[in-house]
Amino acid sequence: MNAAVLLIASVVVLVAGYVYYGGWLAKQWGIDPKRKTPAHELEDGMDYVPAKTPVVMGHHFSSIAGAGPINGPIQAAVFGWVPVLLWVLIGGIFFGGVHDFGALFASLRNKGQSIGEIIDNSMGRAAKKLFLTFGYLTLILVVAAFSSIVASTFGNTTAAGAAVEGATLAANESTAMISILFIALAIAFGFFIYRKNVPIGIASVVGVLGIVAIVALGLNFHPISLSYNAWMWIVGAYILVASVTPVWILLQPRDYLSSFLLYFMIAAGIIAVIGGVVSGNGNFQVPAFGDAALKGTGVFTTGTAFPALFVTIACGAISGFHSLVSSGTSAKQLDNEKNARPVAYGSMLIECLVAVISLCAIGFVWAAASDGTYASPTQVFAGGLSAMIGCFAPGLQNIMYQLLILAVSVFCLTSLDTATRLARYMFQEFFLHDGQTNKDVTGVKKVITNPYVSTALTVVLGVALGMNGYTKIWPLFGAANQLLAAIGLLAVCTWLGSVGKNNKMFYIPMTFMLAVTICSLGQTIKAKMTAYLSGAADYWALIQSVIAVLLVALSVVLAVIAVKTLLQQHKEKASGSKEEAA
Repeated sequence: MNAAVLLIASVVVLVAGYVYYGGWLAKQWGIDPKRKTPAHELEDGMDYVPAKTPVVMGHHFSSIAGAGPINGPIQAAVFGWVPVLLWVLIGGIFFGGVHDFGALFASLRNKGQSIGEIIDNSMGRAAKKLFLTFGYLTLILVVAAFSSIVASTFGNTTAAGAAVEGATLAANESTAMISILFIALAIAFGFFIYRKNVPIGIASVVGVLGIVAIVALGLNFHPISLSYNAWMWIVGAYILVASVTPVWILLQPRDYLSSFLLYFMIAAGIIAVIGGVVSGNGNFQVPAFGDAALKGTGVFTTGTAFPALFVTIACGAISGFHSLVSSGTSAKQLDNEKNARPVAYGSMLIECLVAVISLCAIGFVWAAASDGTYASPTQVFAGGLSAMIGCFAPGLQNIMYQLLILAVSVFCLTSLDTATRLARYMFQEFFLHDGQTNKDVTGVKKVITNPYVSTALTVVLGVALGMNGYTKIWPLFGAANQLLAAIGLLAVCTWLGSVGKNNKMFYIPMTFMLAVTICSLGQTIKAKMTAYLSGAADYWALIQSVIAVLLVALSVVLAVIAVKTLLQQHKEKASGSKEEAA
């Protein structure tokens, strides 16, 4: 297979999906550009802050991207490029795009509230409590997995305590230094935009030049060298502070600036793939339908294509975390309802493009990925694309490798901040009634719903789990995240039905995702419990089993409530039609 043909064909399919299917969804749901958004209606300078479309787009895309569209396709490449590509394209257009766009639209029509509040409105308070519990558990896994990935790209040791040496150590130290400087740059950017009213165009040019400057500095000056565990706690402290500050100070400016790194990464990927092919070295070595002998080795996942493929590739096709971002932060910043399609549906499809580029990257270094040369999917991604660039610009290969590693770590930090902020919202919502704030309650509720207390709890739990390393977290996170996607689809579907809008496009995605994820978690429970009881695994296997059982139980109950709600809506609609006919 020619990598350039695969990439170009994918772009054409994704653009067509955005124009035709995304446009059809907007018409079906009644997107109204004249309707006042929650960002304007409830503006508070803290969470509800109207922002220009590029800023919201930058925040949304940077938050949902993380390492997901890179790790997933590379780990799932063991099933073959045909299944991976089909799931990325079909999943992105008809599953993930619908999920993300629907969640943002539902939140916009519910005062920027979370999926939990939307469930409360359509399925009842008990269902809301179940969802908030489920969502909070999933977000702790997000914090654990992504903080581990960041610490792995910063540290001078691995999660297991082994020393990192040579070029990898230099790359890690450079990435850490640049990331620290990037945070300082973002704070300065936000100050000049929101407090000094510097035009966004001028600030963007200066911001991009600032990124170039800190990258150059970090590549040549990186005195900080700390262990994996030290970085885990530093990352925890960072997200603790970042997730409780007003969005204009760090979240909006950092995410906007990081979007330029993302666009750079996508452009570099496209140039690498096409340039590598043109130079005669762009060989795509991934077999069409995989190599069973490689399952569970190196960077590859285990299991059978069903359900493993659909759980391993999450963010590049459909991800439950996206619905929390759409309804948790993006809906509170959207300036105009017409921007919902490019921000939510468009970002999902751009993420699909990143997944396709990741597939091309492992296609170029398939042999090295198969024999264990690369320690992580992130290294495969950076190594594959930089090697492609090295085919026609050898002098840029090492620099591109470090820049690509940097881009991935920046997105993980962005996702971490957003996930922690979302976890705070959900934790507080669990104990507060609709319309209540921390100021309206007393006693124990006032203490545990305090923003700093609820955030600190999330950080401690997430970082503690992440100490085990992301490889132990990722399989459980993938299944939990995809199950959250199924529940997000159920929630938006029932809400659309309750307000009389077309919700039939949700039926197949939500049914399929429920089947996939419950099957996957069932396999996880069986495998982990068997290993633990036989003495072949430690206590972590037991913890994973308990979490998996809890997630399955919560999702089944929520699914039953949602189905009953949908059946009742259908019955009422049919009854109304008969009365109208009579």
